[in-house]
Amino acid sequence: MKTVKEISRLTGISVRTLHYYDEINLLKPTQITDAGYRLYDDTALERLHSILLFRELEFSLKEIKTILDSPELDTQVALQEQIKLLELKKSRLDKIINSARKLLLKGNKNMSFSEFDKTEIDKYADEAKQKWGHTEAYKEFEEMHSNSFDKTDEFMHIFAEIGKIKHLAPNSQEAQNLIKELQNFITENYYNCTNDILKGLGQMYTADERFKNSIDKAGGTGTAEFTAKIIESMNQ
Repeated sequence: MKTVKEISRLTGISVRTLHYYDEINLLKPTQITDAGYRLYDDTALERLHSILLFRELEFSLKEIKTILDSPELDTQVALQEQIKLLELKKSRLDKIINSARKLLLKGNKNMSFSEFDKTEIDKYADEAKQKWGHTEAYKEFEEMHSNSFDKTDEFMHIFAEIGKIKHLAPNSQEAQNLIKELQNFITENYYNCTNDILKGLGQMYTADERFKNSIDKAGGTGTAEFTAKIIESMNQ
């Protein structure tokens, strides 16, 4: 068992921050002594390690708590996702460092800003969150597919129609009409499908193999990815 001060020295986290983690139920002490000292065992330290990894990946404390408190969390899968995100972050940082070195040696000729692009990291992080099932949209969508709803066939029929127009551009009127039909169908039959929730669903359609396979089965190979592109084009 380790005290707050020992953990602070070990990790560099301030005592005040550890107290705050306790207050918001993010990291509770394993035991509190009669004198009021917080003590943490190995299980608590393992949770703290996960918290620090997520913080390094710029997840909010609220997101971290939701993820770690989920009964469906697979810690091994989560760790694999964390490693992948850290690798992407390291690759981006290496590119920024190399760019700075070139600027130092050659001046501001032919400067490149592409290395500052976080699109890939942000996209992977969003997909990871969806995959772990820690958003209301994901949970509702998963529930919708894990039960036998009378409307399921009608719902999948929309994807079948989307599959028929994969040769068109995602921002074509036909594609936009079908995605609006999909959004309205979800709202009318399951839950309020806002544009933000629809965006999250679009990412999930390609990130989660179960949903991707189900959608592609209805509309043919590539339908899930095309659906995601249509949704993405709505915000452009």
